[in-house]
Amino acid sequence: MDAPLPYPVAIDVQHVSRRFGNFTAVDDISFQLPFSGTILGIIGPSGSGKTTTVRMLTGALRPSDGRIMVLGEDPSRFRRSTRERIGYLPQAFSLYPELTVRENVDFVASLFGMLWRRRRRRVDEVLELVDLAQVRNRRAGRLSGGMQRRLELACALVNDPSLLVLDEPTAGIDPLLRVRIWDELRRLRDDGRTLLVTTQVVAEAERCDAVMLVADGRVIALAPPNDLRRTASGGDVIEIELAGPIDPRVLFNTPGVLHVNQASPLSLRVTVDDAGTASPAVVDAIGSVGGDVRSVRETRPSFDEVFAVLVTHHVDSARAGDTLAVRDPGAAA
Repeated sequence: MDAPLPYPVAIDVQHVSRRFGNFTAVDDISFQLPFSGTILGIIGPSGSGKTTTVRMLTGALRPSDGRIMVLGEDPSRFRRSTRERIGYLPQAFSLYPELTVRENVDFVASLFGMLWRRRRRRVDEVLELVDLAQVRNRRAGRLSGGMQRRLELACALVNDPSLLVLDEPTAGIDPLLRVRIWDELRRLRDDGRTLLVTTQVVAEAERCDAVMLVADGRVIALAPPNDLRRTASGGDVIEIELAGPIDPRVLFNTPGVLHVNQASPLSLRVTVDDAGTASPAVVDAIGSVGGDVRSVRETRPSFDEVFAVLVTHHVDSARAGDTLAVRDPGAAA
């Protein structure tokens, strides 16, 4: 990889909106992505504004309002040297169907000025990565949809970019290959590269350093994955199985306990500030009234649950004229 760029921020988006006639696809979004080896996942349902945001970041669309800077430049005025430091995977297949798999990747590599010997080695590397080496001589137009997606990912990686912008890179890809691709994205992150990845697969949030949840063109939350879980649940959640019933009110004044829910006579769901420090205090409080704890375990809501809770919170807050706090992903780097 080339020497690091002199900018602390790879992507800087400030109060950006994009309208198509009377339809607002992106509505006053702001965020920053540090240039320091970070994966930011933009997660939301179809039609939430993810692809429109990516197209503005790459210069394909201009914002209707606000300002975007990528690697220190306005995307609509990128210099060639700046574009060469960016790898881009669009949502729609846009390669050459009459060229073979290898020819497509080789052609993209040649556009970046890679010399023949290095280009050949790098093309072979990325084809192995995306599991297309065995079909390198097949025409791209004869590939399945999943294979085409993998071919586009190979093209986005071939120039060894500093910044990767990937619009749904795992769409249509089988679960085993999805794991391999995410392992490679995290390896690139560990090597100091910065990645912005959009996805509809909410569970992929777990693999990101910071997650931006979007709905109806607006940012509804932005934070590291575990912080989003805590926001959705109100803290850490521990589940307690009892040998016999107790009065749950004994826990109301226990340090670190925020909320107690009695799921059944022998089961408690307790929300706490910190599970590691509060769990012993909760067990002691139960024992002080003669209770017997059979098991204690911390539970983590799935990101499908987190997303559902935060979207509901967003809708309720919008109706009340409030907003959900948004956090800079730099805190996760």
